Amino acid sequence: MAEDLELTMIAGGPCGGTGDDDPQCSNGDCPTVYTTNKPGTLAVQGYAVERATPDGEAVVTIPEDVLKEAARALGW
Repeated sequence: MAEDLELTMIAGGPCGGTGDDDPQCSNGDCPTVYTTNKPGTLAVQGYAVERATPDGEAVVTIPEDVLKEAARALGW
């Protein structure tokens, strides 16, 4: 995203850094869902997927339980 967004973590985030639950997540910074200061917009940090997208966009994967946690945090 080109504009500066303020991010607030609502699901996922720092992990134990062992990679036990997710072998790709051993650096302590795991897939995360954030609210932003742009109304109606969420931000998602995840593993990049090789797929052509328009400039400024990306496709990422996150564990299903992180998305469920985000939905609960938003009261959905």
